[in-house]
Amino acid sequence: MNWLNSEAFTVFGQHIKWADMMGNTIGLIALALGWRRSLWTWPAQFLAGAILLTAFATAHLSGSAGKQVIVMAVAVWGFWQWNRGERKAQDGSVAVRFATWRERAYLVGGAALGTLAVGGLFTAYPTLSWDPWPDAYIFVGTIVAMYAQARGMVEFWFAWLLVDLVGVPLNFANGFAFSGFVYIIYGALVLWGMRDWWLRSRQSAQPVLEGAPA
Repeated sequence: MNWLNSEAFTVFGQHIKWADMMGNTIGLIALALGWRRSLWTWPAQFLAGAILLTAFATAHLSGSAGKQVIVMAVAVWGFWQWNRGERKAQDGSVAVRFATWRERAYLVGGAALGTLAVGGLFTAYPTLSWDPWPDAYIFVGTIVAMYAQARGMVEFWFAWLLVDLVGVPLNFANGFAFSGFVYIIYGALVLWGMRDWWLRSRQSAQPVLEGAPA
């Protein structure tokens, strides 16, 4: 599988690798499917993680490979969550809602503590990451976003937006041009998806009038 780390093409002086292109393209598709509340978003996220895992493992980047294992595990859990009956709205689609203030506190606290823990680990073992603290921020932010998505929380989009704000300049600065371009597209999808989930959460929160068809 060494070909995954080989160069696919060069654009504007940037060398694009097959793994970078394929993994992030499938990840972009997964985000679009998440916007549509499609169950296929999770298999797509799993496949993107598997491609990047294979590429990183072949290149002996154990830290990056390990992160993809966790992303794949969360994707399996997310698929199970969305496939459960209680996660469905009345029309059969995935139910979405805003998190409670307690859930928001848990998400923010977990992201902060997770970033400190992972950043400390990457700093202690430099071979695990090419840029410890921003890498830890993006990694933990991705896990938080996927967790919130699995729970049907609108805040999932806010988490992705915060990841984008660091991910775009970081990827360009470290030579991952395709990832940087994809993160820009992620940002546009996040804004559209946020609006869609926001409106749907308001619709699902409206009470059904007595005697009216559900």
